[in-house]
Amino acid sequence: MSSTRPKSVPGAAGGGVGGAAVPLAVLLRREVVSEKTAAERPELQTGLFSQAKKGEDFTFLKPDCERLPGVPSSSFSAFGLFDGHNGNGAAIYTKENLLNNILSAVPADLNREDWLAALPRAMVAAFVKTDKDFQTKARSSGTTVTFVIIDGLFITVASVGDSRCVLEAEGSIYHLSADHRFDASKEEVDRVTESGGDVGRLNIVGGAEIGPLRCWPGGLCLSRSIGDQDVGEFIVPVPYVKQIKLSTTGGRLIISSDGVWDVLTAEVAFNCSRTLPPEAAAEQIVKEAIQAKGLRDDTTCIVVDILTDKANLSMPPSKKQPGIGVFKNMFRKKTLSDSSSHTDKEYMDQDIVEEIFEDGCAFLSRRLDSEYPVRNMFKLFICAICQVELKPSQGISVHEDSSQPGNLRRWDGPFLCQGCQEKKEAMEGKRRSRDSSSRNSGSSE
Repeated sequence: MSSTRPKSVPGAAGGGVGGAAVPLAVLLRREVVSEKTAAERPELQTGLFSQAKKGEDFTFLKPDCERLPGVPSSSFSAFGLFDGHNGNGAAIYTKENLLNNILSAVPADLNREDWLAALPRAMVAAFVKTDKDFQTKARSSGTTVTFVIIDGLFITVASVGDSRCVLEAEGSIYHLSADHRFDASKEEVDRVTESGGDVGRLNIVGGAEIGPLRCWPGGLCLSRSIGDQDVGEFIVPVPYVKQIKLSTTGGRLIISSDGVWDVLTAEVAFNCSRTLPPEAAAEQIVKEAIQAKGLRDDTTCIVVDILTDKANLSMPPSKKQPGIGVFKNMFRKKTLSDSSSHTDKEYMDQDIVEEIFEDGCAFLSRRLDSEYPVRNMFKLFICAICQVELKPSQGISVHEDSSQPGNLRRWDGPFLCQGCQEKKEAMEGKRRSRDSSSRNSGSSE
């Protein structure tokens, strides 16, 4: 998994004019033109199926949310999958608190354009707050998290661990999450070892090493999760976040735990369920996975169909090879009103799946950067993570110890309280949470 700031991705069919990023405001106007009224937003149909082995998978399906209570135009939908390990405490706690923490991290007075632009950073703050709060209650359990917010045609996904969210739209498959297994990313191995962890395989009698790469102490094979305080705080809760806009043909989301993805590819999952409604599709995907390897782990699947009038009336798209759907990035650091009317018209002609935002960096100084993506989202005297009020002398800049080149300065916000600053330092290996131990036991994950 790469950890890069948003950038243009060549090769998209359509997208911005001349490779330029498309402003979010233009996308919103395009959506209004396409949908005519808020009442014509896409219809969501959902399905859920699960087979339990340990009883540690939990789900969150809330299709009717309002970020402003009593204001229908502020409606959105939220879906979450929490795959627990070493107990179910972290999964249950995250299910009960994560959405509220996301909403608390977004100022209540934002319009829809700013709310959508603020979501990626709010999700980062909320994941870290949920982890920090949970660790005051328990030490032994952890959970993967894949959390999805759908607002009209806009989909924002935040994930830690190895559950996945994949999208099929316009005949292509798009991966909206990232795997945080040590076997999948040398970058994550390097980050954890540089922070003070030891990454290696399980040692058995005779010195042989078996199984996946794990972090020691604890033996967790994931580099990011919520909870898991007993394996070191360099196993971080900072999520990979991707935000996209669907075309008006809609699409299908599959959100599944690793019990599915250890057996099935995304292509197989979509192929075996394509003609089925969401509930039957979710059941079919789980049964397909279990049939291949048996019920070795909790196996859970959520299917969400995003249906538009255009999707219902149009012919099925021609089938493409999986993975060749390439997003067109349209995030840019400039005011959203600076496009010319001519450029807007050219943008408005586009109707494809387009990427707005993507980042998987594990460091809060970058993920909470006041310039990125919404300036001044965080108030001066509020902790950017836990939202507690700060006295003028209490706030600690996320750039306090920054050695990065550029314009980042230690007196620039956003600011953290003392507790969240200590959490940040621990995640970066500047404060050791536990001493290392030998690789003599494995985690249940």
